[in-house]
Amino acid sequence: MDRKRVVIAGLGDTGVLTAIRLARRFDVVGISVNPGLVSGQELGTRLARPEDWARNYWIAFDRFRELDRVRTVHGTLTGADLSARTVSVRDADGTAWVQPYDALVISTGVTNGFWRQAVLQSAGDVGAGLQKAHARLASAGTVAVIGGGAAAVSSAANIAVQWPDIRVGLYYPGEHPLPQHHWRARKRVERRLAASGVTLYPGHRAAVPEGFDCAAITSGDVHWDSGQSPVHADAVLWAIGRVRPNTSWLPAELLDEHGFVRVTPELRVPGLDGVFAVGDVAATDPLRSSARNRADGLVARNVAAYFTGDRMRRYRPPASRWGSVLGVQPDGLEVFAPNGFAFRFPAWSIERVLQPWIVRRGIYRGVRADEQNFVTNG
Repeated sequence: MDRKRVVIAGLGDTGVLTAIRLARRFDVVGISVNPGLVSGQELGTRLARPEDWARNYWIAFDRFRELDRVRTVHGTLTGADLSARTVSVRDADGTAWVQPYDALVISTGVTNGFWRQAVLQSAGDVGAGLQKAHARLASAGTVAVIGGGAAAVSSAANIAVQWPDIRVGLYYPGEHPLPQHHWRARKRVERRLAASGVTLYPGHRAAVPEGFDCAAITSGDVHWDSGQSPVHADAVLWAIGRVRPNTSWLPAELLDEHGFVRVTPELRVPGLDGVFAVGDVAATDPLRSSARNRADGLVARNVAAYFTGDRMRRYRPPASRWGSVLGVQPDGLEVFAPNGFAFRFPAWSIERVLQPWIVRRGIYRGVRADEQNFVTNG
């Protein structure tokens, strides 16, 4: 009997894991604007230590052993005909074609600042972007990080640790940073920020110019809607959470009022057979938390259940965000549980246990050794 074909639209963090889980049972086609996994995780490490970040978060598709069964396509999604069960693709070389599917998993993510863009990139483009942002910050005497979420907090802390002579300020609108995390995690991270030399500026809501998309590190004055005097910085990093879902290729009837893909608790797109969505693009809950809670396993199981007629499982979002906030620090890695308590991986265990055994072998089911440094060689 012919194997069913599953198309994974978007091979970011969640898309890659979903493809890995489905590849042994189905013919899987994955479509990505990048020639490898370019993770949206750990922005602070990416900016401050790009080679360290690239070692674990910029991984060519042919290094994943379980993706050997997957046909990965380097191209851009341009449309979808859901009645014909096809998606339209433009390859990296400009060739346009149509890809049929029996099931479609939408995991195209969001655009959010310069570190998550839905543009076609080569390996050289990715490496050059990493080095450009790093060099821009390294040459600054003062850095203003705008935003109070995990990306902003991680960036401020890692910049301060990497370059102790740079004056780093973190500006956010609320009383505390990390408003979507548990209060225990918030308090602990605030102490870590202060210890690293970051100056905290609560109650600062930036006046964002009309049409500004946070797609570059800027310089100059930052003005505030909250009434404070302008602040000048050599480098201004905008991490204000202004995300845009990468859904321009989809019919409007699939989307909610903000452009995210509407889903049922089973991560199915309502009213469409065999269409699912997962990750930041899926409107699961206000935090769109299926991107950070290993929902790849659930959506893969439900895709299989769609073909067999078995009962599907429901996604249950956590009450607050969890996971790593600051990334790997000189004393190790702290991972916060939903209740705010932290589990620490000591520094020695990161490259001896966590990455090789838990991540590369356990989560990704095997990652081959890196044959080149994409940061320096592209």
